Amino acid sequence: MATDLRLIVEMVTVLGAAATGGYIANRLNQPVLLGYLLGGMVIGPTGLGLIALEGDIEVLAEVGVALLLFALGVEFSLKDLMRLRTIAFGGGALQILLTILLGGGLVYLTGWVETIPKAIFVGAVLSLSSTAVVLKSLIERNEVQTSHGQIMLAILIVQDLSLGIMLAILPALTQPPNIIGTALLAAVLNFFLFIGVAIVAGVWLIPFLVRLIARTGSQELFLLGILVLALGIALVTSVMGLGIVMGAFVAGLMISNVEYADHALDRVLPMRDVFATLFFASIGLLIDPAFLLANVWILLGLVAIAMVGKAVIVTILVRLFGHSLKTALTVGLGINQIGEFSFVLAGVAQSQGLFSPRFYGLTVGTTAATLLITPFLLRLTPYLFVRLERLPFLGSIWQANQTPRFVGVEEELTGHVVVAGFGRVGQTLVRMLYFQGYKILVIDNNEATLQTLRERKIPYLFGDASSNLVLEKANLPKAKAMAIALPDPLATRLTLKRAISIAPDLDITVRAHVNEEIDVLYQLGTQEVVQPEFEAALEMGVHLLLRLGDSAYEVQQVVNRYRTRRYRDIMPEREEYWRVADLEAVIEGLQAQWYNLPQDSPLLGLTLAQARIRHLTGTTIMAIKRNKTLYRYPSGEMRFEEGDRLLVVGNSEERAAFENLLEGINRPN
Repeated sequence: MATDLRLIVEMVTVLGAAATGGYIANRLNQPVLLGYLLGGMVIGPTGLGLIALEGDIEVLAEVGVALLLFALGVEFSLKDLMRLRTIAFGGGALQILLTILLGGGLVYLTGWVETIPKAIFVGAVLSLSSTAVVLKSLIERNEVQTSHGQIMLAILIVQDLSLGIMLAILPALTQPPNIIGTALLAAVLNFFLFIGVAIVAGVWLIPFLVRLIARTGSQELFLLGILVLALGIALVTSVMGLGIVMGAFVAGLMISNVEYADHALDRVLPMRDVFATLFFASIGLLIDPAFLLANVWILLGLVAIAMVGKAVIVTILVRLFGHSLKTALTVGLGINQIGEFSFVLAGVAQSQGLFSPRFYGLTVGTTAATLLITPFLLRLTPYLFVRLERLPFLGSIWQANQTPRFVGVEEELTGHVVVAGFGRVGQTLVRMLYFQGYKILVIDNNEATLQTLRERKIPYLFGDASSNLVLEKANLPKAKAMAIALPDPLATRLTLKRAISIAPDLDITVRAHVNEEIDVLYQLGTQEVVQPEFEAALEMGVHLLLRLGDSAYEVQQVVNRYRTRRYRDIMPEREEYWRVADLEAVIEGLQAQWYNLPQDSPLLGLTLAQARIRHLTGTTIMAIKRNKTLYRYPSGEMRFEEGDRLLVVGNSEERAAFENLLEGINRPN
């Protein structure tokens, strides 16, 4: 084969394997990153032997890392970070330091590494989490705007920022003991010298150059100019001994302050994705399954140190910074993996002679294992909380921890409107109610957002709105109405279910996050469900129809019809929307159980409305299975028939009451 074609063949082979692995991972609901790793492993030296990580592929993989960090720098939001600066910088820095101490200390004491510099490098590798995997999981679960989601992302940003410092400082640890102090000082000075020059260039030089290129109006020149700036600055830092990654990230930060930042990111993202895929696939080339199996106990030990140790550290820190135990556990279990940038650190350690090929292979295997476990762990977290509430001893501790810590509420508040959630939607609701003169009680667990309520002297409860203790304190039976505007879908469903249990006749309006939640929320007992995307579409439609000449009455009739039918007329039809698995997925965390309707049950022949099941037991019938047909969210007119199977939602006490109702005890009137 001609030499000039070898690079093309290798690129096609690696990208093809990565694309295949990514597709399979996506279909299995796993991060595509794992597919890239497995694709590289299949074609690598330990697999089919088609590709070896050397020469051109290795260089292209380094370009991928540089573009990955450059894009991260462009996307970096100082405003978002400063809003959570206490937990971000305080908690994030402590998490990195404690993980380095714990991870490095354990591998040193167990004899897995022989020197302290190696142990520090191992701890640093373990301290970084995966921004890509965590962010993707939060987006898929609609949890980016939740309290735990924001804390996760704040800590992850600090971890990403710390990578540059680590790349500048840690290589100095390879120097002989007699000059290590001088080497560290030189590395620190070198780092701050570069930062100083970067600030000057970022304020005056880079914006000028970007604007100069943008004025040409040529998209090709703009892309070329951005790439030259990014890779050129990365080359400078590499010559200075700071690594290409540090320079690429700083280049992104420089461009992020220019008005053309979004356009630059848009142009670079496709190239970043291609070259970053090469990087992750090249890591897969190094994975040797036989080697990992032979060292399985060390591998499991490293995974345990990373996932268990980091989870404990993060949970304690988030709790110490004033957040609830539920939030702390969610964050701890969410960012306890090893991230993609750990590959970068491990590569530096290997190039510096700190990691042997054997230990580098273990590091790669550990990272892949933690990334594989993370999505499953995030899905299991809600079920873990449900189990904790059921345990006799831990359940009481869990419930006690949810008691509101700060209470700005009148003892006998009555005739009030309860607003659960004080985010963007909740703040708008509170403002409307406040200026209309209604008494309001706000429930929220974000201390930073409650200052407005104090200034306006609006009563509030500081705590988790889904907690029974908090809801009981809200005096729901004497409230006029309730609005649930929480950013967390699971917390929304739990809050509604528990609020209905406390005050069955309370008028409740709920914000839905996705289409699949609408019928679930109605079935749980709410009077009104609002889906923001559909409401935005309806308002746009109102404006267009009025401008097109339709009368105001006709337009209002159209809107009312869509709302009355619960958006069904504008909801996209999808076959998978009707599967049982999806039904059980949207009610996760609500303690659901299937029951067979007994032949002599007093419910036979009654409609759901006549049975008054929610009032008598507190449970909700979510589905009825009859003759192989599943009726999701049955209406009040549906009658119970012999042979029905009922999907019932409720806690253990409520389900016990429902079982008595099935057997004829506590008959409906």
